[in-house]
Amino acid sequence: MKDIPIHQLQARAVTGLEISYFAPGEVDTDEVQALGIHRDDHYIFFLLDEGNASLMVDFRDMYFTAPALYYILPGQVHKRIEAEKAGGWFIAIDPMLVAQDYRTVFDDQLPFQQPYMVSPQQLAQCSGTLRLLTERYENEDGSPFYLPVVHSLLQSFLGMAASCYCLHTGPREQPSRPVQITQQFKRLLAANIRTVKSPSAYAAMLNISETYLNEALRKTSGLPVSYWIMQEVMLEAKRLLYYGDMNVKEIAHLLGYPDPTYFSKLFKKTAGTTPLAFRESYRK
Repeated sequence: MKDIPIHQLQARAVTGLEISYFAPGEVDTDEVQALGIHRDDHYIFFLLDEGNASLMVDFRDMYFTAPALYYILPGQVHKRIEAEKAGGWFIAIDPMLVAQDYRTVFDDQLPFQQPYMVSPQQLAQCSGTLRLLTERYENEDGSPFYLPVVHSLLQSFLGMAASCYCLHTGPREQPSRPVQITQQFKRLLAANIRTVKSPSAYAAMLNISETYLNEALRKTSGLPVSYWIMQEVMLEAKRLLYYGDMNVKEIAHLLGYPDPTYFSKLFKKTAGTTPLAFRESYRK
């Protein structure tokens, strides 16, 4: 049985970020069709500054007209944006670079996240930040602070985007029970990942059965509890590698893996690179 493919950002961008600007007519319709239905292991943001575009996200057709902001969560099923008559920004971001407070804002919109119509002032601020981010990102000059500066500019954009959705007061449908469970599970996961990795333990925290938790997550994301637990483990490992100074053995023990060799193999299998290679690539 053919499963829905999951596209990994690591295969295209070793620094956890991919950003580009597309003008009207630059999005190839044949390429959109060839890419097909898929999931991503990362966030995708669009900032449309002219024209209109459409997306199919989790079997819902989304239409948005500039000026608008929209995003896709990791794991959501979608096609590539159809934007033959639109211009704007495309940003793909590793979840480890999205602060937890921002993740909570974006994830809590599931599954009804709508395009946010930005004001002229918000558009100018976001576009200005993205232009500066792109300039720094595309012109690595050997500076030891290249990536920290790039990631700091990215945080500025994410903060603006999260602020927009915090201010959003449009009509919202009442989330279904599976959506509520997914939101609660992801909050618990982020808070307890260093010590709790058992699907049954999270089900107990939510006062539901492990089977029901799995069913809820499959309905909202198409993926089981075990997938999201492993993603959160790797996310925490990446953050410790990037932001901290602990060695791999210390990180493995902190995350509950007494065998650092096993942890390293697990990291490589999931992230596509070794822990030390990941740290080196993110600290250019």
